[in-house]
Parts: sequence; C-alpha cells; structure tokens
Amino acid sequence: SAAAAMAESEALVSVDYEVFGRVQGVFFRKYTQGEAKRLGLVGWVQNTSHGTVQGQIQGPAARVRELQEWLRKTGSPQSRISRAEFCNEKKITALEHKDFQIRM
Repeated sequence: SAAAAMAESEALVSVDYEVFGRVQGVFFRKYTQGEAKRLGLVGWVQNTSHGTVQGQIQGPAARVRELQEWLRKTGSPQSRISRAEFCNEKKITALEHKDFQIRM
C-alpha cells in the first residue's frame, strides 16, 4: 500500500559506508557534509589511513538512499570514485548523532 511505502521511506536507518578511489585531498569530506546537511541527514565522515573515506549516515530511509547514490556516483567535483561499499544497515528508533560531522 502507499501508506506502507511511505512509512517505510520515513523509517530511520543507519548505514556505514566506505568510498574508494581518489577521494582524499579533493574536499570529499566537506562536500559529503554539505550534501548530508542538504538532505537533513546526520552522521560523520573521515579520511582513513589507507586512502579511503568512511563514515556513517543516519536518517529517513529514502534520504539515506539519496546520499548513498551520491557517494557512489557524484562525490566532490575533483574526486574519482571507483566504488562505494555499504554495510551494517539497520533500522533505528532514534538518531544517534546531532548533526553531520567531519571527523579528523
């Protein structure tokens, strides 16, 4: 039903991500934060020691899907994404972050 689909898209989810490619030194974290805020999502993003960017996204499922697509295909203007991996997806009853932070 449409109501069930609506409830599903509004359900809060949490998902971890890691983005591979040329994603460090290209303002990837700043752009990810901007996109997450535009979508009303919370979570975090950080560079890893092995040249990737990782983090967590939380928010309404439909919005989280939008950011996942953005992480897969768009990224920051200078970035070259080879792939994005997502794991630990789960439904949550409340957001565990206040906003979307860039972690050092």
